[in-house]
Amino acid sequence: MRDVVENWGANQIGSQHGKIAIVTGANSGIGFPTALELGRAGARVVVACRDAERGREALTRLQSALPGAAFRLEPLDLASLESVRAFAARFSGAGEPLDVLVNNAGVMAIPERQVTADGFERQFGTNHLGHFALTGLLLAALRRSAAPRVVTVSSGIARWGRIDLDNLQSEKAYSPFRTYANSKLANLLFMMELGRRAPWLTSVSSHPGATHSNLQQHTGLGTKLFMSVIGQEAADGALPSLYAAAGQAESGEYYGPSRLCQMQGPPREVRPPARALDPTIARALWAASERLTGVRYELDEPIRRTA
Repeated sequence: MRDVVENWGANQIGSQHGKIAIVTGANSGIGFPTALELGRAGARVVVACRDAERGREALTRLQSALPGAAFRLEPLDLASLESVRAFAARFSGAGEPLDVLVNNAGVMAIPERQVTADGFERQFGTNHLGHFALTGLLLAALRRSAAPRVVTVSSGIARWGRIDLDNLQSEKAYSPFRTYANSKLANLLFMMELGRRAPWLTSVSSHPGATHSNLQQHTGLGTKLFMSVIGQEAADGALPSLYAAAGQAESGEYYGPSRLCQMQGPPREVRPPARALDPTIARALWAASERLTGVRYELDEPIRRTA
């Protein structure tokens, strides 16, 4: 397990000048402080948001907080493969390198089963398949970076997840939290498998612990009461993501809060659930994800950017 500097904070992020980062779901939750602090450190940050109005509001807040930083708003709906493809085409078509991709956006505990524009169960389709497709479609841009990094944000709830290859879409049985946990376990399996298949990039994960976020909008009173006592602010919950994005991380590592059973505190490397370490399931999930999204990963050697 990697030792993280004790009480590591956003003020310890090294210079990100010259780097380009994409943060999905950057308009709210931990996505906003993740984008903010990467921008403060000098990165040019693409603020990728589904809701145009909320995206514009977030961009205004970011620019007001850091007038000299470089933020750019781009529409991205991870529940629509058409939107994912359009976003990736715009970014890749500009010929820019992509140094850091933070797969952060997500939905949680939707009370009744819903489907995306492509017919996928919404939590699995948004949290896992949308980011799987996005990452695959951005490989050309990642190859242009001297040191590309992909951060896939999971959840402590992933420890309760299971991958049932015969019920990936929760058609046989739907449970709001169980389906969410499954999607977050899928995030970890994807992170691990991406690192194995693409050793030329750094593939890491993080989770925010118990953090106040609009993700909890569908949760019950008990969860809301629990969060009112235990929950930390989004700026603190973003620290594991920020360390994964800018710290001394290596592929396969997983970062979460260091205190109160990984619910609060500064980041440290944490152990992923045992199910996330199963390469057989990871390979099977990868194959299913390629089949469902139609995105095939071209994983030849990268084209390195010259210094």
